[in-house]
Formats: sequence, C-alpha cells, structure tokens
Amino acid sequence: MTPNEYPGKYPGQLSRVNERKWQSMVLLLLGLVFIPRAMNAQTPSDALMMRSKNICVLFSYDMGTFDRYWEGSYLRSNETIATVDRNTVLPMAAIGIFDDLNFYISLPYVKTESSIPNGGKFAGARGFQDIGFALKYRAVHTDLGTGKFTALATAGFSTPFTNYLSDYRPYSIGSGAPEFSLRAIGQYEHSSQFYLRASIAHLWRGYTEAERDYYYNNGSYYTAWMDVPNAWTYEAIFGKWLFDTSLKLELSYTTLNSTSGDDIRAYNAAQPTNKVEFDRVGFAAQYYLKSVKGLGFVAYHNRVVNGRNVPKFSNTGIGLTYQFNVIKKQTDTTDGQ
Repeated sequence: MTPNEYPGKYPGQLSRVNERKWQSMVLLLLGLVFIPRAMNAQTPSDALMMRSKNICVLFSYDMGTFDRYWEGSYLRSNETIATVDRNTVLPMAAIGIFDDLNFYISLPYVKTESSIPNGGKFAGARGFQDIGFALKYRAVHTDLGTGKFTALATAGFSTPFTNYLSDYRPYSIGSGAPEFSLRAIGQYEHSSQFYLRASIAHLWRGYTEAERDYYYNNGSYYTAWMDVPNAWTYEAIFGKWLFDTSLKLELSYTTLNSTSGDDIRAYNAAQPTNKVEFDRVGFAAQYYLKSVKGLGFVAYHNRVVNGRNVPKFSNTGIGLTYQFNVIKKQTDTTDGQ
C-alpha cells in the first residue's frame, strides 16, 4: 500500500506525518543499539557468515541513559523527565541456511523509566518491542592484494510484537510501525588481520497509530495515524583480530539521517514524525573461548556525540553467544542409539 492509498490522510498531509513518526523510531534504535549494528556478534550488519546448518544464538543485556536531548539543534535539559534509563534484553539467532546465505530472528524486551531518586513526573513503559527478521547474502569473498574483500547485502523486516504506546515519548519502547530495510556491506581484511568495513542502508517505515485523533505538526491533523519518515544510515568500522582470532576489537562511527520531518517544538514532547539525525561513536569487543567450543562473550559501549531531535544517549551492553552445528548433533544422537 502506498502512502496515497492509506486511510485517514488528507492532501498535503503525508510529508508532515512522515516527519514525526521517525522521532519515535530513532529513540528506539538508540535505546536498543540493536539493534544489531551496535553489537559485535554475528549480526545482519557485519561481514561474518554462519556456515550451512550452523546456528549462533545471542543473549544480550543493554543499559542506556540520557538526561539531555536535542530539541531541533538546541541541546536541552528537562527536569520533567530528569534522567531516563532504557534497559533492553535481546535474544537473537543467526541460522546458516547456506554458507553464503544466513537468516536472523530477534525479539527485544525493553523497559524505560526515569531514574530514582531524581525521577521524572511520568511512569515508564515495558514490554516486548518489534520482532525482526533478516536475510544476509554474501555475494563476493575473494583475495585482493594482501588481503580479502567481502561484499554482502542484507534485507530486513520488523513489525511490532505487542500493542505498545508508540507516541509516549520519551518512554515509548518503539515506533509502533513496520520497517523494511536494505543494506549494502563491504569489508577489506588485510593479512595482518586489521580490517575496514563500511555499510549503507535505507529504511522504509510505515504508519503508527497514536492514542489521540489530533496532533499538531506545522498545522493541525485530525487523525490518529502518523507516518514514520524513511531514513538513511551509514557506518564505518575499523577492527582487528587478536590472539589467533580469539579476540575481535572494533571502533565504529554511525550516522543516521531521516529523509523528512519537523523539529520538536519548545518544551513539547517528541512525536513519531520528528526529523531525526545523529552521529554515534562506539567500541566493541568479542572474545571466543578456546576451552569451550562455540562459546563467546561480547561487550560494547556507544555514545551519541551530535544529533537533532534525539537524546544525547549513551549505552553499554554485554552479551553471551553460542554457536553449534545442527547436523553434527543429529549425527551424534543417531550414532549413540
């Protein structure tokens, strides 16, 4: 369904509604850091691939916080919300369909609240957020000079898993809208095991329904439907494998720009249609245990250094990964009978 076919829209309303809905999604992305891009495990946004019939499961816990946010380009403090905490539990699985084709599924649980004792004036929110699916295809993996070049593409889709409040900013756990994404990834790894990776992605987002039938967005809109703007994301990563590929360290820089949107009005709550931009830096480490085959640990920290209509957000996460071969386990079971 195209925007012009969507019920409840009026002529000239589409671009404005698109603007506000994006703010909701970005706060979600920052809170999760999930999003997979912020994790240093086998994810839809890296250059690692699971071999056929292998599965890698990830269980992570993310702790994020902010006490200031950009109202347009102005960095504001707001005692009404004080310091907002966002905690996320993320289970995710990566499945090797073929050596060059992987499938991913994730379902985060998010909790938001204002910190105690300097808590805000509103209650937080909690619940399962958006269930996500992705396919990653490795198109090129070849020698180049003294290293290897890899090119990949990822297609992803997510949609709300529960009927949470998407317009309850800044405590909402998500955007309440479906999202489809396409990502192109390129990586060059030198023989010294230093590597550079870059990616670009476009995010298409749908509509979310607020619990009100009127809102203001540079004009009055008598509808509950808000259109989350699309966005572009760019990422650059510098990494290094150490200790015979047991330890992986990465530095990252991520930029997100929505394709439309308006600014948060002074001392007003953000809306899902706000225009969002941010620059984020991060550090991640992943360690694979040699003593326990398939077991690994991941840790990371990210910080938003510049933005528009987003919180000045920082988050830290830890996670546990485990990889196993499905076919081998089945064979072992058969042999033991």
